[in-house]
Amino acid sequence: MVKGVTRRVVVVKEPDSRVFEEAIFIVKEDAVAGGVSRRDVLAEARQVTENYFRGSRKKPVFRLSAALFAAGGAAVTGFFWLLTTILH
Repeated sequence: MVKGVTRRVVVVKEPDSRVFEEAIFIVKEDAVAGGVSRRDVLAEARQVTENYFRGSRKKPVFRLSAALFAAGGAAVTGFFWLLTTILH
């Protein structure tokens, strides 16, 4: 049990979403004391979610699949096997 802690929370529910039920934002005490409007809070929540998903979609510039690594390893192994067979 926690005593003496009060937080302001914004819960955004999205009934049409296939993935998410709701998003929960905990509002900073400074914002509450500073008189931030409801519209500002919702705009900030929207911006935070857009930035989060935009950042999570970044893909590495150079990415090799597991199949390509396996093929490369097999090729190197085959090359060295062939080399040792010829030199032996």
